[in-house]
Amino acid sequence: MKITRLRTQVVHLPIDPPIPTALLGMIRSADCILTFLDTDEGITGEGLVFSINNRRLSVILEMIRQLEDLVVGMDPRIGGALNAGAWKELNFLGYEGVSIVGLAAVDNALWDLRGKAAGLNVAHLIGACRTAVPTYASGGLWLGGSIDELQAQARSFVDRGFRAMKTRVGPTDPERMVARVAAVREAIGPDIGLMVDANQQMSVKQAIRIGRMMEPLNLTWFEEPVICHDHEGEATIRAALDTPLASGETVYTHRGVLRSLQAGACDVMMPDLQRMGGPTEFLKAGHLCEAFHIPCSSHLFPEMSLALLAGLPGGYYLEHMPWFESIYREPIELDANGHAIVSDRPGWGFSFDPDAIRHFSA
Repeated sequence: MKITRLRTQVVHLPIDPPIPTALLGMIRSADCILTFLDTDEGITGEGLVFSINNRRLSVILEMIRQLEDLVVGMDPRIGGALNAGAWKELNFLGYEGVSIVGLAAVDNALWDLRGKAAGLNVAHLIGACRTAVPTYASGGLWLGGSIDELQAQARSFVDRGFRAMKTRVGPTDPERMVARVAAVREAIGPDIGLMVDANQQMSVKQAIRIGRMMEPLNLTWFEEPVICHDHEGEATIRAALDTPLASGETVYTHRGVLRSLQAGACDVMMPDLQRMGGPTEFLKAGHLCEAFHIPCSSHLFPEMSLALLAGLPGGYYLEHMPWFESIYREPIELDANGHAIVSDRPGWGFSFDPDAIRHFSA
């Protein structure tokens, strides 16, 4: 089998209602570049990367196209050659930013192709450790909602079968922020996991203060309180709190994860498949986490991250963000414990819907 062509398709997925965030402003759309690797045997691998509000999407698209020569003609069974070659090709541009995002798009599709060629889900291709992965609802409980809206949405997540969920806090008015988190805890009871994300908006002192105020609420973790590159600050906050600290979604490649682990910056690592540079790097990051006895969660991309977390001994929570589900044929299913079920379907186990692609295409 040989890869004969790399294809791309841009789709614009509206987020309605728009989401107010402290870090990115108002999020109105998730704009994706779907990547396809065709072969001479009629099997096609699929993957995606994205941007918020259509920002710099054309730059990412061109980066993906520039990597076509690394995969055309390749036997997908020798897929490790992609990253080996890419590290040399990307050295001049660097191993962060758009170059790594472009690599992720190609590597995502390549792993799907390898799984389909073998007739195995990616989780089984790498040797699954579990048949289902703990997951949490992340597509709600935003800063813009009222207390009543937060509580109603939290209860709706429980009614849908989720056994964990995430809400958000900002850097100002800590008493009000903690009251919002307390209202969610009141709505869901003591047995549902509750994460809190500060989206990198706090100083170290602010994070320690609000973190201590939230400790009676029995949080699963407190996420990204300070700017992503301040590993020293994260380590200081981690040492000051009993609540586990989560971070890692904004670091690039397994090398960035290693630096964070060496700094003692978090209790839970949550690599982002896009910023890792694809599954090859994501798995390296996961195994580094195992060596440091740190659980590995995921950031976004649940349809692909599910299989990878299932294949990691230290795989932890899957972030269930619904932004991309409208372009997939198959939904993620939860078992009776609120865990995401690993599919037996080959590749990622989730395939793009051609009708949806036409509907949302640029």
